[in-house]
Amino acid sequence: MKFVDEVSIHVQAGDGGNGCMSFRREKFIEKGGPNGGDGGDGGSIYLEAAANLNTLVDYRYTRRFQAQRGENGGSTDCTGAKGEDLILPVPIGTTIIDANTLEIIGDLTQEGQRIMVAQGGWHGLGNTRFKSSTNRAPRQTTPGKPGEARDLKLELKVIADVGLLGLPNAGKSTLIRSVSAAKAKVADYPFTTIVPNLGVVSVSRFKNFVIADIPGLIEGASEGSGLGTRFLKHLTRTRLLLHLIDMAPIDGTDPVDAATTIINELEKFSPSLLERDRWLVLNKADQLLEEEQQEIKNTIVERLQWEGPVFIISASERQGTEELAQAVMRYLDERTLRIEEDPDYAAYMKDLNQRIDDEARARLQALDDARALRRSGLKAAEEDFDDDWDDDDEDGPEIIYVR
Repeated sequence: MKFVDEVSIHVQAGDGGNGCMSFRREKFIEKGGPNGGDGGDGGSIYLEAAANLNTLVDYRYTRRFQAQRGENGGSTDCTGAKGEDLILPVPIGTTIIDANTLEIIGDLTQEGQRIMVAQGGWHGLGNTRFKSSTNRAPRQTTPGKPGEARDLKLELKVIADVGLLGLPNAGKSTLIRSVSAAKAKVADYPFTTIVPNLGVVSVSRFKNFVIADIPGLIEGASEGSGLGTRFLKHLTRTRLLLHLIDMAPIDGTDPVDAATTIINELEKFSPSLLERDRWLVLNKADQLLEEEQQEIKNTIVERLQWEGPVFIISASERQGTEELAQAVMRYLDERTLRIEEDPDYAAYMKDLNQRIDDEARARLQALDDARALRRSGLKAAEEDFDDDWDDDDEDGPEIIYVR
């Protein structure tokens, strides 16, 4: 299935049914009076988080959705049937944005959570509603109100407890294969992973966490280079970041430079993202002797001035991966307990999450505006070129075609 994490759709709620104008007509009953019923309300449109979806591909080609219209009112005071609501399932982690105002309508982060995005039209009134002691034969009715129409932008950010980040071929896909049942693609060339992969890591019978394999980042990713900001945003919802570094790169690159590159890109994308808890994971230790492993670890820690946890693993040989998974599970349990018991820490984490979301959204919007400006500049340049070409033709010699 193709991974799609951004789509634009148009939703149109159902119109309300019109009110009916009718009068009672029965034998032996004179002046029966009005009996026109009201119309039915139009159907509304909801978006609902569904656990069985992990992509927005269903909305890639079908982008217009309309709810059912309310039925018109009938005689004998019959009210029209209400239009059926339209419920659109989306993956957990979908953010709903008004495309015109860029207002965030809602964020679906839990299974079954539902948000109304378009209100159905109000029903029209039948002439029975207007009868009175002075108006015994009213001929007034009201039409149903039109349903709300909206252009929406849906953005999916995968929800995972742990996010993996690092340069291409740092071993992220291999790690997620070794600690979970996810079948992430592994190969000996860069950008093997082109979509996020999720895996469930079972630490014990009743304890597990979700880990996300984010496609590899390169220098300039925050500006859109490589896979760019398309997948950087998926890191914003994680609780812990594991920064993978290749201890023995075959191309002879410096592991510290590789780590610095990723840190710089995170800071450019969202400065607050650097406040997220982050662990250093040195991978491919099986290619080095134990003395070399410790020497490289000490060098990296010293040059980066790293103060957080550091792990040495070999994802391909599953060395140290179980200890890493156990440590992650303990961290997540302690974090949850601290949020429950410490209001100040809970408020800080809530504020941090909001700042990361705001900074990421502002960065993405700025890049979109820059791309639109470049496209408009290219279009203007093409038009100027066409105008100059036409002017040259007008000033050139007259050509007479003879048959």
